[in-house]
Amino acid sequence: TSLRRQISQVAERCDQELGPEQPMFIEGCPADWATLPDPDGPLTVGLDGGYIHLRDESSRKAGALEVIVGKSIPTEGQPKCFGFVPGYNDKPRRRVFEALKSQGLPMNQTVLFLSDGGDTVRELQFYLSPYAEHILDWFHITMRLTVMNQTAQGLPENLGEDAPRASLQKDFERLKWCLWHGNVWRALQTMECLEGELERLADEWNLPPLTKLQRLLHEFDTYIRANRDFIPNYGDRYRYGEMISTAFVESTVNGLISKRFVKKQQMRWTRQGAHQLLQVRMHVLNEDWRTVFERWFPHMPPAEHQDWPQTWAA
Repeated sequence: TSLRRQISQVAERCDQELGPEQPMFIEGCPADWATLPDPDGPLTVGLDGGYIHLRDESSRKAGALEVIVGKSIPTEGQPKCFGFVPGYNDKPRRRVFEALKSQGLPMNQTVLFLSDGGDTVRELQFYLSPYAEHILDWFHITMRLTVMNQTAQGLPENLGEDAPRASLQKDFERLKWCLWHGNVWRALQTMECLEGELERLADEWNLPPLTKLQRLLHEFDTYIRANRDFIPNYGDRYRYGEMISTAFVESTVNGLISKRFVKKQQMRWTRQGAHQLLQVRMHVLNEDWRTVFERWFPHMPPAEHQDWPQTWAA
């Protein structure tokens, strides 16, 4: 109980040090940015979400609680991770900006944001840098396409005189090719044709895979239309060795959330408790706890002191 209370107090003090939330954090004018030294290189920021068990006093089956996790990787230097609970934290944009600022973010540095395109993370990454580039994560695109392709494989090979399964699989491959090369307009046309074909088959044959496929395709069409401005030519980026996926954030999700909150754990969490423990784990993974405590306690002995625990205890 004492440990839990102390962790809560430390996390609360860290949150109080954050500045006020702002709709945008771009400062100065382009003329001033041109006089700044050239940055070392782009700063890559990946955003992803995770889920933990939610604790609700009224029900043991309260469902899941969403947690946003991110990781910023500079061209040179130590990467930083951050995380928060959207339903509890009231300074999400400030928290991301402070993580970038701790890595010395100047206004003239290019920042590459990669996310899954969800509503929460899509609004979070705007107006943090004037040279920001936003890209939809390729992994989440191909994952949805794989699910639809596997659902199409559950259809019979022949429905009457037609063989729609092979035709649908070719259409899904064509859709994936269009998105891989950034041709969103052609991809949307392909989905319109697929929706018409599935509607025709559903009128003739009442099959559960067809109904599921219609629902998945409609959701995917909405997903692509909402994020069409963030879909680049993935093929060109891949050939030039540029990032197209948030795979590097998966280790952060595992270290920040899964290892402590989910895997082999039967605990359920409140929004406040999960958010506060996330702040502590974030500082542990970033290896900057000592910097925080040295700011709070100016008389704390330096790290190179060999017997600092005994000295500090005295």
